[in-house]
Amino acid sequence: MSKLTKNQKSVADKVEVGKAYSLKEASELVKEITTTKFDASLDIDVRLGVDPRKANQMVRGVVSLPNGTGKVTRVLCLCTPDAEAAAKEAGADYVGLDEYIEKIKGGWTDIDVIITMPSCMGKIGPLGRVLGPRGLMPNPKSGTVTMDVAKAVKEVKQGKIDFKVDKTGIIHASIGKVSFSPEQIYQNAKEFIGTVIKLKPAAAKGTYIKSIYISSTMSKGIKIDPKSVE
Repeated sequence: MSKLTKNQKSVADKVEVGKAYSLKEASELVKEITTTKFDASLDIDVRLGVDPRKANQMVRGVVSLPNGTGKVTRVLCLCTPDAEAAAKEAGADYVGLDEYIEKIKGGWTDIDVIITMPSCMGKIGPLGRVLGPRGLMPNPKSGTVTMDVAKAVKEVKQGKIDFKVDKTGIIHASIGKVSFSPEQIYQNAKEFIGTVIKLKPAAAKGTYIKSIYISSTMSKGIKIDPKSVE
C-alpha cells in the first residue's frame, strides 16, 4: 500500500466514509480536500436506475452551466460561406467546410466540439469513423447540428455541455474547476443534476437517482444526498 503524502494526510479525515453530504456542503468540501498544484477539474458522477440497453431508458441531454466549465473549448464550425462571418463573430476558433473536412480525413482532430448545419451533414457523415470514437460527431440531439450555428457556438463557448448515460448506467461530466467559488460549484452542480432529473424516462421504474458523487482531479469522491438537490 502506497504511503500518503503530507497533503493527502491533512485531508484524509475530512470526508467521512459512508456519509452523504448536502450539495452545499460538498461544494465547499471538494475545495478543501483538493491538494493539486494545478487548477483541477471538478467531476460529477450520477448513477441512475435505468437500463441504457433499452432505447426507452436512454438518458441524454444538454445543459448550460451558469458559470461555464472553466475550460477553453475549441470549436470548429463547418458551415456554408454565408454563415461563416456570424460563426466567427460568435467565437468559433475554426470556420470553413471543405478544407477542414480534408484536414479531418488526414487525422486532424485538435478540437473539442464541431458545430454544423443540416445541409452540410452529407459531407460530414463519411467522417464518422474518425469523429465518432472521439465524441466529436455533430448530432441534432446535442444541438450541434442547427441552422443557427452562431447561437450554438456562443452557447458552447459560454458553458453548454452535452452528456449521456454510459452502458453501466452512470453519467460522467466535468462541471467546473476547483478555482471556482463554493457557490459557483453549487450552482453548476445543481443545474446539471436538475437537468438529469427532468430527463427521467417514463419507462424507468424504482429509484431514479441512485447515487451522486463529486470529486476533483485526484481527490476523494464526496457522496451527495440526492434529496438535498431535488
